[in-house]
Amino acid sequence: MTREQYILATQQNNLPRTENAQLYPVGIYGWRKRCLYFFVLLLLVTMIVNLAMTIWILKVMNFTVDGMGNLRVTKKGIRLEGISEFLLPLYVKEIHSRKDSPLVLQSDRNVTVNARNHMGQLTGQLTIGTEGAVFGHSVETPHIRAEPSQDLRLESPTRSLIMEAPRGVQVSAAAGDFKATCRKELHLQSTEGEIFLNAETIRLGNLPTGSFSSSSPSSSSSRQTVYELCVCPNGKLYLSPAGVGSTCQSSSNICLWS
Repeated sequence: MTREQYILATQQNNLPRTENAQLYPVGIYGWRKRCLYFFVLLLLVTMIVNLAMTIWILKVMNFTVDGMGNLRVTKKGIRLEGISEFLLPLYVKEIHSRKDSPLVLQSDRNVTVNARNHMGQLTGQLTIGTEGAVFGHSVETPHIRAEPSQDLRLESPTRSLIMEAPRGVQVSAAAGDFKATCRKELHLQSTEGEIFLNAETIRLGNLPTGSFSSSSPSSSSSRQTVYELCVCPNGKLYLSPAGVGSTCQSSSNICLWS
C-alpha cells in the first residue's frame, strides 16, 4: 500500500458516521404505568382504611394491656365486671360478685348450672325457670328464703323431699302460714329427741272415728258431739266417742284395719 492510499484510508475511518443509532427506552410507559399507579394508590387507601378500622376497634372494645372491655386478665384468673352476654357455654371454676353487690344471671329462657367431676360426669344441676329453681341432685345450703311478699315453696313432684342436718332443721314463717302436704305419707322423725308442737291451737283434721263394740251399752246413743283422741299401737290416731271413762279400748277395732 502506498503512502497516499494509507492516508486516504485513515481519513475515511475518521470521518463521522451520518447514520442514526436505534435507541430502546428503559422503564414502564403508557397504560402499564397508569395501572401501576392505580394499584399503588388502591393499596395505600386500603392500608389507611385498615389502620383506621383497627384503631376504632381498639377504642370501642377498650383493649388494654390487662384485657378488653369489662374483661380483665389477672394472676388469679379472669375478672369480668358489668353486664356481659354469653352465646356459647361458659366453663369456670368459681363465680362470685364484688363485695356488697349482687350476682345476676339473666336469660330469655332457663338458666342451667351444671357441676361435673374430673371424668366429666354430671354430679349436680341447677335449673332456674319460670316455676323457680329445679335441682337435679342434693342441695347443701345454710339458708333458703323467698323474695319479700312472695311464697316459698319446696316441691318434689315425682320423688321424695328430704330435709336433714346434723344439728337440726328450722322451718319458720314469720308473717304467714307453714304448710306441708304430700300424696302418700308425711314422716316426722326424731331419733334421739322429741317432736314438740307448740301452738295456741293444734288441729288434726279428717281423723277416722271408731265405733263402740256390740257389748257397749251406749252403742246406739244419740248424736255425739264430744270425742276422745286415741292412739293405735302403730301410732295411728283416731277418734272415739267420749264417755265417763276412756272409750279407746271399746272402739279400738279401727286399729285392726290400719
